[in-house]
Amino acid sequence: MILIKNGMVIDPEKLDMQPFDVVLDDGKIADFGFFKDNGVYETVIDASGCVVAPGLVDVHVHFRDPGLTYKEDIRTGAAAAMAGGYTTVVCMANTKPPVDNAETLRYVIEEGGKTGIHVLSAAAVSVGMKGQELTDMRALTAAGAVGFTDDGIPLMNESLVREAMELAAELNVPLSFHEEDPAFIKNNGVNHGAVSEQLGIYGSPAVAEDSLVARDCMIALDVSRAAAQGDGHESVAERGCAGGSDAVAVTRPLPADLVPSPENAIANIQHISSRTAVEQVRLAKRLGARVCAEVTPHHFTLTEEAVREHGTLAKMNPPLRTEEDRQALIAALQDGTIDVIATDHAPHSAGEKARTLTEAPSGIIGLETALALGITELVDQRYLTLPELIAKMSLNPARLYRLSCGRMQIGAPADIVIFNPNETWTVREFRSKSANSPFIGRKLRGKAKYTICGGRLVYQDSFI
Repeated sequence: MILIKNGMVIDPEKLDMQPFDVVLDDGKIADFGFFKDNGVYETVIDASGCVVAPGLVDVHVHFRDPGLTYKEDIRTGAAAAMAGGYTTVVCMANTKPPVDNAETLRYVIEEGGKTGIHVLSAAAVSVGMKGQELTDMRALTAAGAVGFTDDGIPLMNESLVREAMELAAELNVPLSFHEEDPAFIKNNGVNHGAVSEQLGIYGSPAVAEDSLVARDCMIALDVSRAAAQGDGHESVAERGCAGGSDAVAVTRPLPADLVPSPENAIANIQHISSRTAVEQVRLAKRLGARVCAEVTPHHFTLTEEAVREHGTLAKMNPPLRTEEDRQALIAALQDGTIDVIATDHAPHSAGEKARTLTEAPSGIIGLETALALGITELVDQRYLTLPELIAKMSLNPARLYRLSCGRMQIGAPADIVIFNPNETWTVREFRSKSANSPFIGRKLRGKAKYTICGGRLVYQDSFI
């Protein structure tokens, strides 16, 4: 048993924070209250000055394993996740080979099972991620895939998108979409605007994102309406965070009158960056589409101006856009249009990022800085309360992928992060295998001190 004493406990479902001790036993949250250390606990953690919350859940990571392990592997990616307070991550399918078959999926799940946290995996929507033929979504779901995505490559075949959404609705799993139409892009990773013009490149305009978000929101709306006309007896398997063969499946009926929310989304708009795309998601939700949207910490923190200072370390897809776009993302976090904060943790080697701006790969790492960026940029600036931030980093991501974690209640998984929201630290080094971050040298507030997964202490800050 573990006793966590003297902390402020966040319940993201109630959006409140109160002083309680927490008892963890047999991999579950056993009790809340005020308890004496009477010698019956194997471990006692003094959480004075800290917040106790559900372990963070990141539904968008690239661990580059199999095939690109010089950038990251499942072990080092999980180590970075633990240090950031994450107990569950969902790996994207764009490995080499891609996760479009049961064998590769099993490899990721089995290797993830050795890490100490819950490393889950999405599978590819299309065979070979070529956008031409659907994978066997039924078989891959049965093999442990928690969702589907061709992240990194947009799906350009509308009929394939619709067919995938219909299957997702039937299987009750989410599809996550990378929304950038290559027809509008000349140089990816940098916003088409004032900065790109000064750099002498065209870049990637917002319309590349906006056009596909509009298309997929409307397809999702049509599929949602068709699904709502059913008999209301569809069931949902709520998976335990362990994933794979250890997953806990509990079926329950879905309500006939589905209300758009993360737990019934069939379409998740990944790493949204444009204010127009935000408006399209807002409209689609209002009309009843089963859509969800995620935003990265770098998109709600930085603008295209960061490319001047950080060069390729501020290059990502979709790109950092304008201050008006950044403010629209924050407003959408406030009003619930954006449900989820996800890192899009995308490691690259130093040599790759040392290439020219037009030749270097897009993407940055994010697992070890996400919580602090949320506190520094959203909570400290009074855009969100701390419980609201944690809901978007634990509860809502878990709901999107139909997981039982992300909750602070008796009987819930003992997946916990203990963090000091007031500790100031400077970003200097990483447990990730890569260090491609524009936040190196940045002073942030908020730091994970302990990460507990399944009732086991898997990370402790060395400076406690």
